[in-house]
Amino acid sequence: MSIKENLLQIKSQLPDHVTLVAVSKTKPVADLMEAYNAGQRIFGENKIQEMTDKWQEMPKDIQWHMIGHVQTNKVKFMAEYVSLIHGVDSLKLLQEINKQAQKHNRVIDCLLQIYIAEEESKFGLDEKELDEILKQVENDNSDLKNIRIVGLMGMATFTDNQTQIKKEFQNLKTIFDKINADAISKDAINRVSILSMGMSGDYKLAIECGSTMVRIGSSIFGNRTYKI
Repeated sequence: MSIKENLLQIKSQLPDHVTLVAVSKTKPVADLMEAYNAGQRIFGENKIQEMTDKWQEMPKDIQWHMIGHVQTNKVKFMAEYVSLIHGVDSLKLLQEINKQAQKHNRVIDCLLQIYIAEEESKFGLDEKELDEILKQVENDNSDLKNIRIVGLMGMATFTDNQTQIKKEFQNLKTIFDKINADAISKDAINRVSILSMGMSGDYKLAIECGSTMVRIGSSIFGNRTYKI
């Protein structure tokens, strides 16, 4: 099947409340344009330089999502245009995003990455760190005026054990619900609306568990070929 056919088939299976991020890392602009011409407007990349090159070359109505691990010294290269940063896993990174967004007179939307997997290679915050960051952001005296926390993101363990994956997704949904319940109890305005979890291999299970945003790459674009 073509990229267009893959994309339209997946979109037809997604509930209306679930946003599709087409993960286009390592793929050439021609492939992205095939998806674009089929109606896709949200693309996810995990390398800032690659994303910036594509942003410069492609139509400007695209929303670019940074889905990979972000180094603080690279934030400045995407601050002008990035729509959503998925993997914010430290206050230091949040502060740098805020600083660079300020330079462009922008407010950049961010997801806080929660550690839910049983793999040491995964990044993310634990619940204590999450609470500390939220308190910092909610503080009336906070200088973090150029970022907006709009949700949470998590990656399940890379395993065939569906029971384990489901447990990890449910854990993230519980944390997501707790944040919103706390916000309601405090009459706070900063409730979170995006729960980004689920990729090509597990997005259907993620949606069952409450995901509102899925990151799908190989099921749209085919397998990736990485440069050695």
